[in-house]
Amino acid sequence: MLESPAWRDPQPVHPRLSKTTPKHAWHREFFGRLGHLWWLKAVGTAAFMFAFFAAYLHLLHFPFYPVTVMPLTAVDRAVGFQPWALVAYASLWIYVALPPAIAPSFRRLVGYGWHIGALCVAGIVVFVFWPTAVPPADVDWGLYPGYALLKGIDDGGNACPSLHVATALYSAIWLAAEFREIAAARWVQILNWLWCGVIIFSTLATKQHVMLDVLAGAVLALATAALSPGLRRHPARVAART
Repeated sequence: MLESPAWRDPQPVHPRLSKTTPKHAWHREFFGRLGHLWWLKAVGTAAFMFAFFAAYLHLLHFPFYPVTVMPLTAVDRAVGFQPWALVAYASLWIYVALPPAIAPSFRRLVGYGWHIGALCVAGIVVFVFWPTAVPPADVDWGLYPGYALLKGIDDGGNACPSLHVATALYSAIWLAAEFREIAAARWVQILNWLWCGVIIFSTLATKQHVMLDVLAGAVLALATAALSPGLRRHPARVAART
């Protein structure tokens, strides 16, 4: 189990919101959380990403076993290459930084790091024993400078499961719990899921992944969430029982 005490010690930056709290009081809680331990969050997130990419890129360029090319599905044939999707694809690195950025306490921050770290390690282990890649797309990447840079770094390897999808979906689940806790506006909660959805779609539209990669990434995210019992309960209720 990936249970951690993170959800059991909310310690909000401001008193917990109630039904009598002004409608926009969540703004204060949100920005208060951003400023809480900001230096540790910034350094920790940067260090985590550096360590992840070091392992990811090493396996990408030096796989231990023959690389399996993932098959296309009807969905992959229906979703054509869409240049605009690169912006959504790259926005993942902002999106996944939000859960640690709004952690209200050190324990919550460590809890998130433990969970997302376990998810990434699981993906890396799969890449060690089963390296995969997407089939070449019929696109002249030289016509799109941004894509030429992306393909120069990650040419569609380490494809299944898609960690782009897995980390985006898990971050969405975590953010949904945080936004419920601070009673964020409805539009913020909707925007969270829309952003996640656009990122997931971009993995297909950029031709960095195929549908089977997306499904495997979603399963990985949901499995991690299922092994994180605190995410299945509203933090306020957990805190009330402890």
